[in-house]
Amino acid sequence: MNGSAVVVGGGIGGLAAAIGLRRIGWEVTVVERAHVLADVGAGISLHANGIRALDVLGVGEAVRAAARPQYTGGTRTPDGKWLARMDGAALERELGTPIVGIPRAALHSLLREALPAGCLVTGFEVSSVESPGPGRVRVPVKDGVLDADLVVAADGVNSRLRGQLFPGHPGPAYSGSTVLRAITEHPVSLRTDFELTWGKGSEFGHIAFTDGRAEWHAVLNSPPGTRPADALAALRRRFGDWHDPIPALLDATRPDAVLHHDIHELATPLPAFTKGRIALVGDAAHAMTPNLGQGACQALEDAATLAAALATESAVESALARYDAERRPRSQSVARAARQAGRMGQQLAHPLGVALRNTALRLAPSGVTVRAILRHADWAPPSLG
Repeated sequence: MNGSAVVVGGGIGGLAAAIGLRRIGWEVTVVERAHVLADVGAGISLHANGIRALDVLGVGEAVRAAARPQYTGGTRTPDGKWLARMDGAALERELGTPIVGIPRAALHSLLREALPAGCLVTGFEVSSVESPGPGRVRVPVKDGVLDADLVVAADGVNSRLRGQLFPGHPGPAYSGSTVLRAITEHPVSLRTDFELTWGKGSEFGHIAFTDGRAEWHAVLNSPPGTRPADALAALRRRFGDWHDPIPALLDATRPDAVLHHDIHELATPLPAFTKGRIALVGDAAHAMTPNLGQGACQALEDAATLAAALATESAVESALARYDAERRPRSQSVARAARQAGRMGQQLAHPLGVALRNTALRLAPSGVTVRAILRHADWAPPSLG
């Protein structure tokens, strides 16, 4: 089955969906509200499920070449004591690939390079979709309208199209946490590929990149909208006495490089990921907290699964029904697990609760961390036909 599609949103999920649709022979136009794709953002970890989805989409090899495998690291306390170690080699043996770290900008660029330049329309925000007749959808754009067989809504956590499709849904909710993050200006000496450090109601982590630079993030329990006048100075006051290399990571960062976002999620699950000839992917469908590092991986799974359904089903309607049946239970389960991981990890603030959690982690068998990652990362993509 071939057809035409409009993808609304040029982020990871939207670009991946466009790649998948083109691989099965569809004509695709991606509409992105930004006038210029500046490739902003910090870093990202991709688990085996995300890498496997990228392989099906034909860009896995390019992403691996630009990413750094995460073999060493784990979770620590602010004084540097280990709570749990990560065995990246064991994950690679189990899954065929380690977790990898890559700048978001590099991933965006690689996904865009897999698409012809003419299929991307920038500088227009799609706020609604029309249904002019059976089997067709129409998307208003700056130069007129685009008629298509399918619309893929990949317009993020604050998706306008989701609001149109499900007007009774409450939309995204504030998670209780805010995140500050950046990529260092220059290489930093690091002993591990990936780390998380848990304090009381706070977390600091880093991801090492191939060029020696690193992404760091700081997550804090905070009222929404709280913004310090000098973010980097505030972080130095909060984390300056935590273990190395945390102070060094902050010192290697330009003040204007720090990004600050409140974390929102779809705490109320959607009743469906499709409606008519519109399919939701990525954060528009299942925005989740970042505590499992699965947000982008789930969006990539969406893209591969949607393309496979359209490649093998005889009608768009049956393909979308299959997509919803395969993706909604899994991604909503991962979102629940991410929320719970945050409550027991970064968000935990009571001293007794923190002490009990830390003791449990120290006493846990060495394979517990690997099994916890396998629970969500061991996913096999469907064939595109």
